[in-house]
Amino acid sequence: MFGNHYYHGAIRKYIVMFGSMFNDIDIVRYDKLGKRTQGIKVPIAYGPKEKFLARLNQDPNLDRQVATQLPRLSFEITDMSYAPTRTVNKMQRNTQVGEQESRFMKSQFAPVPYDISITLSGMFANNEDAVQVVEQILPYFKPEFTHSMKLVPDMDQYYDIPTVLQGMTIEDTYEADFQTRRAIIYSFNFVVKGYIFGPVSNKGVIKRTVVDFNVADGDTLVDLDKGPNKRLVLTPGQLANGSPTTSSTASVAASSITANSTYGFAFDSEDFFDGKLR
Repeated sequence: MFGNHYYHGAIRKYIVMFGSMFNDIDIVRYDKLGKRTQGIKVPIAYGPKEKFLARLNQDPNLDRQVATQLPRLSFEITDMSYAPTRTVNKMQRNTQVGEQESRFMKSQFAPVPYDISITLSGMFANNEDAVQVVEQILPYFKPEFTHSMKLVPDMDQYYDIPTVLQGMTIEDTYEADFQTRRAIIYSFNFVVKGYIFGPVSNKGVIKRTVVDFNVADGDTLVDLDKGPNKRLVLTPGQLANGSPTTSSTASVAASSITANSTYGFAFDSEDFFDGKLR
């Protein structure tokens, strides 16, 4: 419908970025004397908390070790909405010279800003485990934590992506009989201020620009059909040794100057006193 297929994997990168922030959280348990008795790495996975609660309830005999089920973290995208306050001019383009295709300039329209709402859920068997995880998360969000990410490899540009903590809720599901396992759930609501990108196109490099001027005769312009009175020609200029120059006569051929070369701008002008195009 909109042309050729393209895929930058931006949303997937946001998911990986978000999960990587919380994949190194540990819980330590102590005995009555304050001696460390157990250390648990809190696993994290993408998916709704209901999925993990269902797995938790699949142990009717309660004969598994708590550490194999709880604690654990899960997260999921709950909403994506356009962010008009972060938008830029719709005609603005980002450009990048291709490393292997120096005759072309890679071009892409400015990205569209989107706020991605993500809920991080922590499920715990007791409150001590829960508060340990909470205290390892909250100090890093004041209220945001920013990553620098290369979202479109072809453009080789980095974007600062803030992750903003909106709030936290607490839920205790221990309201049934004695055979029902308890799960304390802490839910953290985040917003990732990301961007969605359009396709990348290759544009040829402009190596010759011609500007024609017509001089006014009093309040009336010279007849445009008779041609310009002055013509300016702009081309890239580079000496044989690779140094930039503003002289078109001393420059090598424009066709041999690539987009990532070091070059100057050479101006040539020509006057037409009779107003005729030559």
